[in-house]
Amino acid sequence: MRTSFTAEQRLDPDIAASEAELRRCVHCGFCTAACPTYVLDGNELDSPRGRITLIQDMLEKGGAPAPETVVHIDRCLSCLSCATACPSGVDYRRLIDAGRAHIAQHFERPLFDRLLRGALARVLPDAKLFRLALALGRFGRPFAKLLPPQLAGMLALLPAGAPRTQPVKPGRYPASGPGKLKLVLFPGCVQDGLAPEINAATLRVLTKLGAEVIVPEGAGCCGALTHHLGEEAKTRSLAEAMINWAGPLLADADTHLVVTAAGCGTLLKDYAHLCQNQAALAPYAAGLAARVLDVSEAVERLGLPRGLKPPRPVTLAYQSACSLQHGQGIDALPKRLLAAAGFAVLDLPEAHLCCGSAGTYNMLEPALSARLRSRKQEAIESTRADAVASGNIGCISQLRPGLGLPVAHSIEWLDWALGGADPSGLVMR
Repeated sequence: MRTSFTAEQRLDPDIAASEAELRRCVHCGFCTAACPTYVLDGNELDSPRGRITLIQDMLEKGGAPAPETVVHIDRCLSCLSCATACPSGVDYRRLIDAGRAHIAQHFERPLFDRLLRGALARVLPDAKLFRLALALGRFGRPFAKLLPPQLAGMLALLPAGAPRTQPVKPGRYPASGPGKLKLVLFPGCVQDGLAPEINAATLRVLTKLGAEVIVPEGAGCCGALTHHLGEEAKTRSLAEAMINWAGPLLADADTHLVVTAAGCGTLLKDYAHLCQNQAALAPYAAGLAARVLDVSEAVERLGLPRGLKPPRPVTLAYQSACSLQHGQGIDALPKRLLAAAGFAVLDLPEAHLCCGSAGTYNMLEPALSARLRSRKQEAIESTRADAVASGNIGCISQLRPGLGLPVAHSIEWLDWALGGADPSGLVMR
C-alpha cells in the first residue's frame, strides 16, 4: 500500500520501520478470517486490514488520534493470528505496537481509564503488590456486581481460594541422574502469584528429566504486560533490568532461561527487536533472546522416557495459546509431548482464534473478552474432552470460570504422568 510520510518523519527509525510494514500490506483480506474481533462482528475497522489503515492515517498525521481510532486499536488482542495468515509477510506485531505507543504518548484517555491502566502497569509487574491485590480481590468478590465492568471482570478471573502450593524457593536444584541441561527458571510475576503450582511442576519435571535448575531471586517482570498497554518506556526499562539480572545467570554459554508463561516468553524472545535502537544494550538483549526456551522446548531437548502413562486415562483438549502458536511458532510440539506422555490429545475447532485473555485485554475489554471466552469454551465442550491443557497462565485463568472441566498447564499434565501432582485437583469453577 502507498504511504505519504514526510522526509522528516522517515528520519525516526520507528516510523521508518512502520512504513516498511505498511508497504507490505496489499489489503488482500486473508487476515480477516483469522481475526477474532472481526469474526465476532464483521466490522472492517475491527479487522487487521482496517486497523492497519487506521494506524497509517494516525502515524502520517501525527499528534492526537481520533477517539474512534483509539477504540478500534484498543480492541485488538495482539493475538497475531493475522500475521500467521498473511501471505505478504506483514509483521503486524510491529504495527500494532507502534499504534499503541503513539496513542499512549499523544492521546488523553478518560480519567477512569487512565487510573485503571496506571494501576495495572504498577501492580501487575510487581509480585508483592500483585499478591496483595489478589488478597484484596478475594475479599471484594461478593461486591463484584456493584463495580464497573472492568473491575468486576478482574474479580471473576481470580481463583476461588488461596493457591494450594507455595512459590518454589530460590536455590540450585540438581538433576536426578546424569545432567543434560543447565536451566534458569524464570518465575514470572502474575503466574507465580496466581498459580505457583505451575513452577513447582516445572521444577519437578525438569530435574527428573536431567536438568540442573536454578531458581533465582530478584527476577522482576519481563515487561510483557506493560507492552500490552503501549507503555514502551516502562517496557524498555523493565527489559533493561531483566537483561542486567539475567546476564550473570547465563554467563555459561550452555545455560538457558526457561519460561512457562508463553506471553512472557514471546516478549523475551523479541528483546533483540525491542532494544534494537539502544546501542549499548542491543547486543546483550539479542544474547538473552537467543537463550530463552519455552518449557516445551526444554522438555523436548531433555526427552521424555518411553512408555509413559498417566495414572488414569485422560483425554485433553489442547488450547494453543496465541503467544505460543503465533508469537513463537510453537503449536505441534506441546501436543506431541502430551501424546508421548500417554494422553489422548484433541485439537479444538477454530484453534487459531484467541480465547480473549491476551495479556491485559480481559481486564480492559471485558465484554469482547467474555464473548471470545464463551466461544472457546463451546469449542472445548464440543470435543467431549475430560480436561484442558494450555501453555499460558492467561489462557488458563480465562478458561476456568464457568467451564466445569479441569484446566491446567501442559507441564502439570506431564508432571502427573511422571509421578507428580494430579492437575484435576485444581480448583474448578
